[in-house]
Amino acid sequence: MIRKKAFCLLMPVLCCIVFFSCNSCKSEEPEHNVIFLGFSQIGAESAWRNCNTRSVQEAAAQPGIQLVYFNAAQKQENQIKAIRSFIASQVDVIAFVPIVSEGWKNVLEEARDAGIPVLICDREINLDDESLYAGYLGTDMVQEGRSAAEYLIKKFFNPPGEDSIIVPDNPIRIVELRGTEGSSPAVNRALGFREVLKDYPEFRITYSESGDFLRSMGYELMCKILDDEDIGDMDVLFSHNDSMTLGALDAMRERGIRPGIDIVIVTIDAEQAAIDALRRGEVNCVVECNPKQGPDIMSLAFRLARGEPIPRIIHIKEEVFTEWDDLSQLPPRGY
Repeated sequence: MIRKKAFCLLMPVLCCIVFFSCNSCKSEEPEHNVIFLGFSQIGAESAWRNCNTRSVQEAAAQPGIQLVYFNAAQKQENQIKAIRSFIASQVDVIAFVPIVSEGWKNVLEEARDAGIPVLICDREINLDDESLYAGYLGTDMVQEGRSAAEYLIKKFFNPPGEDSIIVPDNPIRIVELRGTEGSSPAVNRALGFREVLKDYPEFRITYSESGDFLRSMGYELMCKILDDEDIGDMDVLFSHNDSMTLGALDAMRERGIRPGIDIVIVTIDAEQAAIDALRRGEVNCVVECNPKQGPDIMSLAFRLARGEPIPRIIHIKEEVFTEWDDLSQLPPRGY
């Protein structure tokens, strides 16, 4: 059964904002069951992340849910403090987007000891004891990396309209902009990408560095890469997210490079800005990473609060958009 409790005060956590989906907090017992969901987001570093947050908050506006939301401002210690605050306040369910994969064992043991189920969202974690959390809801990040590589194989070996397989004369040089070090998107997208390309020695990753999923870092890294004679002569940019890609495109344009023509651009997220760049021919392939996870999070939170089991892994549906697709009917992305 869903626990009913007074829930008027929550321990403050480092510059975080609390949002309630009800109009007021009442000390008396509600007339119907209400679940209290503590949700910790990693930050607001991109349009994708802001859409992910909006999706959660909008989905939590339905009757029967009271959402307590914390922005961890890209710091794991803030997120751990938020989770401990949720535990102290005896929420029904905890859901959070882990900034990095490691370092969650102690706080999740505390949640287990308090009898509070935990849902991992968007990014995965590494734990020897997976019973410390109820399940994972998010995108298939290994498949996102695979999809990026599969596009490149088609692009360089058998593009649409060609009658026969093309064998490139020279190595295909790839520069990779990785996400935040230690985060599951960075690890798994790189893993899936390499998994597919390992059977194609024509592809060579000549440079790989973390841009922390930030547009500013994408710009700075691409400036450095293009100024370096040893690594600046590339055929492909594979970027782990659209923010870094957009920064890299700015750097290319400043140097008179035609992105999408002089350099093949493959990016992940499918923000509106990336889709627009794909339409302009400045990006060649956009792999979707779907941020609209709020409704599924709420559905799973209701089940967990009732003591029901949920699947260990639930992947959100995603698409791949390429230069060969008709995008005229694609609706606005919303992020």
